[in-house]
Amino acid sequence: MNESLVVNDSSAAGEPVPWMEAESLEQHNGSLELSAAPLEFPVNPWDIMLCMSGTVIACENAIVVAIIFYTPTLRTPMFVLIGSLATADLLAGMGLILNFVFQYVISSETISLITVGFLVASFTASISSLLAITVDRYFSLYNALTYFSDKTLQCVHLMLIVTWGVSLLLGLLPVLGWNCLHEPASCSIVRPLTRNNVMLLATSFFAIFVLMLTLYFKICKIVCRHAHQIALQQHFFATSHYVATKKGVSTLAIILGTFGASWLPFAIYCLVGEREYPSVYTYATLLPATYNSMINPIIYAYRNSEIQRSIYMLLCGCFQANGSYRSRSPSEV
Repeated sequence: MNESLVVNDSSAAGEPVPWMEAESLEQHNGSLELSAAPLEFPVNPWDIMLCMSGTVIACENAIVVAIIFYTPTLRTPMFVLIGSLATADLLAGMGLILNFVFQYVISSETISLITVGFLVASFTASISSLLAITVDRYFSLYNALTYFSDKTLQCVHLMLIVTWGVSLLLGLLPVLGWNCLHEPASCSIVRPLTRNNVMLLATSFFAIFVLMLTLYFKICKIVCRHAHQIALQQHFFATSHYVATKKGVSTLAIILGTFGASWLPFAIYCLVGEREYPSVYTYATLLPATYNSMINPIIYAYRNSEIQRSIYMLLCGCFQANGSYRSRSPSEV
């Protein structure tokens, strides 16, 4: 049975073995110690959970993509980037579903490479879109007076081209030959990606994460300064200033905390894990990483009042707004 996005439980000859045999080998070698004999499932339960996660991800983000695509008022730079994020997460969810289907229905190395490349490109585009949203939020505060200009839209389009171009390139690497199908010894914790490939992806993630931390730290400083200036101008008490600042900092903490908690365990394990390690370690760190794509539409889309209004209009069958309104900047969201 072919495994598209699987861990590398290998036999002594270095060849991949089916999941059920791999679990038996792990128990025999003492990697996993269980008090009772495990139940034999025809399908790996971890793969089922990944498929279920992909289904939820695809449904959530499909709604966001449809709302943004069919709502003319949602064409500002902020919503263009949110649409990019939702599209990337939608593709990632579909990739998890296809990986499950191809893994247990079609046995083909070509399909395996295409599926893994598709998932790498999708999740890379998702993480890169998060960085682009962070950059957009920073500029919406740093250059607030010139944010609603054609130059901003051009910068957004440039970021999207770079984001999807790099993601597509990284996704094509396994398909174009950077894989371990013919050299099992070079495999990583995720077959058929090589260890060098996985290390490149993990290093890229850490670079993006550090850059996002830096930008959100600067955003936090700007938010605190703006809140203080507003408090002085409107003669607010210190309590009001504290509440406004705390709200802004809490929002940033939720964004960064969710992103870090989802992806850091898997990124770290990609650097330190070996292909001989038990499969449960890879699954246990990969599954939370997929949850980030499940949480993204809640943080960036469904909390937005204009998207909420569009959903309400769609559910009520009212496809025309009752009045015009200005799209808010990311700093107001």
